[in-house]
Amino acid sequence: MYPGAHVDRFPDKAAVVVAETGETLSYRQLEENSVRLARHLHEAGLRRGDHLALLSGNDPKVYEVYWAALRSGLYITAVNRHLSAPEIAYIVNDCGARALIASAELAEVAVEVLPQTPAVALRLAFGGEVAGFGSYEGALAAASAEPRADEPRGADMLYSSGTTGRPKGIRQPLPERQVGEAPGDTYTAIFGPLYGFDSDTVYLSPAPLYHAAPLRFGGVVHALGGTLVIMRGFDPERALAAIERFRVTHSQWVPTMFVRMLKLDAAIRAKYDVSSLRVAVHAAAPCPVEVKRAMIEWWGPILFEYYASTEANGATFIDSAQWLRKPGSVGVAGLGTIRICGDDGAELPVGEIGTVYFERDELPFAYHNDPARTAEAVHPAHPAWTTTGDIGYLDDNGFLFLTDRKAFMIISGGVNIYPQEVEDALALHPKVLDVAVIGVPDEEMGESVLAVVQPAPGAEPGPELGEELRGYLRERIAHYKVPRTVDFSDDLPRTPTGKLVKGKLRARYG
Repeated sequence: MYPGAHVDRFPDKAAVVVAETGETLSYRQLEENSVRLARHLHEAGLRRGDHLALLSGNDPKVYEVYWAALRSGLYITAVNRHLSAPEIAYIVNDCGARALIASAELAEVAVEVLPQTPAVALRLAFGGEVAGFGSYEGALAAASAEPRADEPRGADMLYSSGTTGRPKGIRQPLPERQVGEAPGDTYTAIFGPLYGFDSDTVYLSPAPLYHAAPLRFGGVVHALGGTLVIMRGFDPERALAAIERFRVTHSQWVPTMFVRMLKLDAAIRAKYDVSSLRVAVHAAAPCPVEVKRAMIEWWGPILFEYYASTEANGATFIDSAQWLRKPGSVGVAGLGTIRICGDDGAELPVGEIGTVYFERDELPFAYHNDPARTAEAVHPAHPAWTTTGDIGYLDDNGFLFLTDRKAFMIISGGVNIYPQEVEDALALHPKVLDVAVIGVPDEEMGESVLAVVQPAPGAEPGPELGEELRGYLRERIAHYKVPRTVDFSDDLPRTPTGKLVKGKLRARYG
């Protein structure tokens, strides 16, 4: 399925709505503009398997470009708009983009990127003039609105958030079918029936559309004829207002958004009617147990969690009722078979912590231009078992519990310490707005535990607060896990999807 399949039924229905402004893109407009852009791309010489890069904020035109690529057999790479010009240029060059489409909102950085990406043959900008870029609107106006007879299905090729190093392009094989042919895409096939997406769905997306889940879930909504409500940027109260205003039925969040909403004044939280919500999905980062419990108490048992990755090598799923029986779990396997392995590659028994692998029938992805990283992700003895570096264990019922990422683990005095546990314990402390825990060099212990805290408004950073937080932790976790040092910062390096960029933090502390 794709948006064009719904035009005859409801041409004027909103395919995309901007929450802050009410700006709307109808199904008729989405279909016509994606057809026109696909025509222009083909006339510019792009063919199946070529790459198109997109640099934009959360704008309805993102989906015109997305569906134009998907009906042209192209790979689309949505680039993180918050990156610097050299970082953007690295991704554009690495993916081999033949076309770059940018929002005029990002004109300054787009112009900086231009001389650093000489292999890009076609450049278009929408929403205004950008030096060195052609007019997106002009290109569409000059192109035919008649779909091409051959519309091979394309795919996204997105880049990891780079929390543990340089971003990696994740490439999957192109489908061998036309855009309108069944079975559609994996996301629609799995998440559509799982979460009850259909043409009545109103889906709120408060996260950046360059990230895998927001971009792909928007595609699911369009494939099934629903309405996608996008936010220009997340704000806790405006998110609640959007749920009420648009009678949102489905939504997707990351745990830091839950924390921000839970820390709103109770009167503000009670001000908005969220009763239309039937499904609130969360993923992307581990959710502290007390945060999730508080959200279920507030919104009811409508929280659904999945654990997956941009690599789409496997996935687990859990609903609210299951989670209340298994607090802290990310669920049971729904895509692939989970294998927990030790450092030597041997499979570990139930309850033992190791690297999380997913077994599939074949290797489901490769890192673009990086066979060494691809090899690192594959089990040494099983070529169809892959990992993205997470650590966890299985219980007797096959429920997966994550403890952290392998790259973040601290070894202090020969003992493994998982920062996530410490971070989770502090997440809802009233004087903590955000927290990150890392290991720092220690002559005696090898590494010692350091907590970097962003204080909540009104909280006074300093030794007194540090000792208060250490005391709070001693009541909740083993004493050897309690940070030896608590430092304070005005901000922490997180991606807009909530993941801590600990490489930057480690560099800051040497």
